[in-house]
Amino acid sequence: MHPSTGRNLLESVLGRMGRRFVIGVPMLFLLLIFALPFVVVFKISISEVDGVRFVDLLTWQDGMLQLKLKFTNYRTIFFEDDLYLRAYVSSIWFAGVTTVICLAIGYPFAYFLARSRPDIRPALLMLLMLPFWTSFLLRVYAWKMLLADNGVFNNIAIALGLLSEPVKMMNTPFSLTLGMVYTYLPFMVLPLYANLVKLDIRLLEAARDLGDSPWQAFWRITVPLSKGGIIAGALLVFIPCVGEFVIPELLGGPETLMIGRVLWDEFFSNNDWPMASSVAVIMVLLIIVPLALFNKYQAESTTGDGR
Repeated sequence: MHPSTGRNLLESVLGRMGRRFVIGVPMLFLLLIFALPFVVVFKISISEVDGVRFVDLLTWQDGMLQLKLKFTNYRTIFFEDDLYLRAYVSSIWFAGVTTVICLAIGYPFAYFLARSRPDIRPALLMLLMLPFWTSFLLRVYAWKMLLADNGVFNNIAIALGLLSEPVKMMNTPFSLTLGMVYTYLPFMVLPLYANLVKLDIRLLEAARDLGDSPWQAFWRITVPLSKGGIIAGALLVFIPCVGEFVIPELLGGPETLMIGRVLWDEFFSNNDWPMASSVAVIMVLLIIVPLALFNKYQAESTTGDGR
């Protein structure tokens, strides 16, 4: 065999091994960080509890291997107690409203950032990230002081004669939505900015030359080309909002039932870990399954366009 042939074969083998290593490390990370804990939670959700310990799913008794699975918790969630379904629907509703509001506010802001002068963009981005330098919990507590019946907003409105008595803003859907929009707005702006800053301005100029108005050029050129940023920002806002616990606990009220608070009650108030694990498993599936279907659709669309 010629020396160059052996060298090429060795380089080919090393290249395949390198590609497998590069792909394998992130997959192993995802397996350890997401898949394995999810399997543990699912195991707890279908396990019997004996005092303070979970009964093994596989047991050897009387010369027989027995598999004991308990699906009572899932039956309770779907058919016996509507509290959980109402919590799921409410969580998805508030997460969706928050995502839409963040998009409506964040898109113009990201567009302004992307079209600003390059020398001032770092300062504008720093202002956007400035709230993250303060504790998340402190920022949420600050909203409690602002929205309370005797808080800053009500006191200013009464002092200016705009109100005769305080308006209830705390412990309402308004305070919950406002707190989540304030918290997650940067997660919408940053992906949109990263997408819009790469937009070729010449495309908009060409659209104007062909007779489009600025508004038509925006809808026909800018919005379709920023679809990736819109999807990324929407996912970064929607997913954590569904399972949010701190903001509903501090700013929400009885009318703002969310699945994060139900999980907390099941784990720590009722001390019912199998039920809490069942609620968590369904919440994860509610998020993961639509995302997987959407990614599959996107991949098929891209392949179709490529053909």
